[in-house]
Amino acid sequence: MTEAEIEAAAVLLADARRSGTQIDRLPVTPSSVAEGHEIQDRVAVLVGEPVGAFKAGAPPDAEPTRGLIEARMVRASPAHMAVAEAPHLGVEGETAFRFTRDLPARSAPYTCEEIASAVTVLPVIEIVSSRFREPLSRPKLEQLADCGINAGLVIGPETADWSHLDLARLRMTFIVNGEVQIDREGGHPTNDPIAGAVALANMMPGGVKAGHIVTTGSWTGLPFLQPGDRCVVRFEGLGEAEVVFDG
Repeated sequence: MTEAEIEAAAVLLADARRSGTQIDRLPVTPSSVAEGHEIQDRVAVLVGEPVGAFKAGAPPDAEPTRGLIEARMVRASPAHMAVAEAPHLGVEGETAFRFTRDLPARSAPYTCEEIASAVTVLPVIEIVSSRFREPLSRPKLEQLADCGINAGLVIGPETADWSHLDLARLRMTFIVNGEVQIDREGGHPTNDPIAGAVALANMMPGGVKAGHIVTTGSWTGLPFLQPGDRCVVRFEGLGEAEVVFDG
């Protein structure tokens, strides 16, 4: 993408965020993860909302990615979210991490052990919605430019001492309107939940700050709900997060 194309994409997405409208596509699809991240960053500047959290993925065979989450859309469980705020009503039950101290950018990558000593763990529900009218029909790099089609994050209780937990093998229960949809041990897409936190610390140009939260991959797939639905995700040993979509 040219400089002008990156700027045009950012303006289009920022306008959609401010107006609550949806668009069909970007004029030009990003050709790299770096371009997708650059569009995200410019949208954040244009919209002017502070960033309160991130989503991050660290697939073993691909470049890591991140998405910005506006602070106003990070809500404590039990939470309510208006349909107008997240019209696609997608949900993903996840484990997330809150950084307990600043980790500034440095030349040597942070190790998993260093990150593990600098985070608490939380059960969360990532709210999935998009500025695209049909988000899953768009190329992955367009979805990335739209912050990984994120609309918000509902956070449960923090666990500071989680050294006794095998995060990849936690028992997870996913409940919609009182009915259990999933009940199983494990389910993280890479079986390595903390890898996303490590990737985020190493990919952010300015590092990460104490208080930042990063959610790191869906254990539940991506179900889409209906107005009025109540969704709960529960992780044994961590607690639960809950959201209700107000119609």
